[in-house]
Amino acid sequence: MRKYNLENLIKESYMKKIILNLLLLFTLSHIMAQSKKKKDIISIKEMCGCFEVKFSFSETFGNLNDETYIPSKNYTSWGLEWAQLIGEDKNSLSIQHILIAGDEKEPYIIKHWRQDWIYQNTDFYFYDFDNKWKYTSKNKKDVKGQWTQKVYQVDDSPRYEGSSSWVHVDGKSYWENYSSAPLPRRELSKRKDYNVMFRGNRQEIKSFGWIHDQDNKKIVRANNEKDIVIADEKGYNIYKKVDNKRCIEAVKWWDNNKTKWKIVRDKWNEIYARRKNLALHKTVNKKPLFMYLFDKNLTNEDEINSTIELFLIN
Repeated sequence: MRKYNLENLIKESYMKKIILNLLLLFTLSHIMAQSKKKKDIISIKEMCGCFEVKFSFSETFGNLNDETYIPSKNYTSWGLEWAQLIGEDKNSLSIQHILIAGDEKEPYIIKHWRQDWIYQNTDFYFYDFDNKWKYTSKNKKDVKGQWTQKVYQVDDSPRYEGSSSWVHVDGKSYWENYSSAPLPRRELSKRKDYNVMFRGNRQEIKSFGWIHDQDNKKIVRANNEKDIVIADEKGYNIYKKVDNKRCIEAVKWWDNNKTKWKIVRDKWNEIYARRKNLALHKTVNKKPLFMYLFDKNLTNEDEINSTIELFLIN
């Protein structure tokens, strides 16, 4: 028979308490993480629906000692936009934005940008410059509890992405990150003096909808050279939620076109799964990719896939 003395009993009791406390701590930590994740998902879904949108951008500082430098004019535009949740599982959400232009009774529907949110993602395509993205794999511990926002062009090719934690504090819910991106379309045809927009993005959920607050830098980037910042820019986009009935034509358009765009997304996902640096032609036969994909007659899966492949630079 095993003999116990007082000292052994005390040691065993102490060890049991330590183990129980560790198990309790682990359980509480897991419950808190899951509760936080649910709050994150609720915030992301708040960006779905029908919105009146106001886009505003203004250069704030010129950073070159160049008296001939001409800043971009202040830019403001308005629109009606439908944000459709097109995919969801326990660790990801995908939101397709669709613009509604012209008369709301007889609108012109335009497929706009898409944002995917992935929990604790480790695979990244970070924009470099000149239509090139660098594939990067991160360690799981470096993205613990974080969400990656992946932003895509209207043709579902990559734009920019970054990983950060959603923050819920003092009645606020927001996510913010810094990431390099191609020039925005509003500048693409007007500015040739810089080639990277370094974006400071903040998505914040509001009682009326949400805002996309930006602190951007216009950068000249080249291989093996230090970035040159030529100007700073402030962006402030307001998404005001309105009755979903106002976006009904966008809902119908997506229902009629979602099969085609799933083919497009699946092809891009196959390309991203190759996990290597990516470079794209800006045009093929003087046409950008979106002009090919926006063609209503292009619906065949093989033709869609081969069209996208034409734009890949091996």
